[in-house]
Amino acid sequence: MIAQLRVDDRLIHGQVALVWTKELDTQGIVVANDNAAKDAMVQMTLKMATPTGKKLLIRSVQDSIAVFNNPKAANMRIFALTNCVEDALEIAKHVSNIEGINVANVGRFANGQGKVTQLTSTLMLNDEEMVALKQLSELDIPVFTQVVPSNARTSIASLLAEK
Repeated sequence: MIAQLRVDDRLIHGQVALVWTKELDTQGIVVANDNAAKDAMVQMTLKMATPTGKKLLIRSVQDSIAVFNNPKAANMRIFALTNCVEDALEIAKHVSNIEGINVANVGRFANGQGKVTQLTSTLMLNDEEMVALKQLSELDIPVFTQVVPSNARTSIASLLAEK
């Protein structure tokens, strides 16, 4: 079971490694990212950032979906990470056991990708991402933004309604 699917353009970093893994009390982390799955340097960096004692899997989005749907994963608490809204949507469409989707940090490193809509200080989305976010918010899964656990959760649907 996915305890949380987090969209974060940095994937594993301090907030994820030190705060969220403890807060969610998960057994492992799955990075669902096509680029990371085929780039040895990115894999090495992600492994170094993984907290001691946590298992890490780095898979393509499609391979991650297979992992999440494997009956062996049904009783595990998994913290899933992806770096874009479109990948989170793809996962959410094909995996039924997700407790919540946290769209936390997206778009701050995007350069020259056209018009950008800023929903919060950490959510800056291009048109394609906005379409995916709207579709994600319409699924029967809690979709919210929460940078760290001490922040209040804000519903993505409420942010979209304001725009």
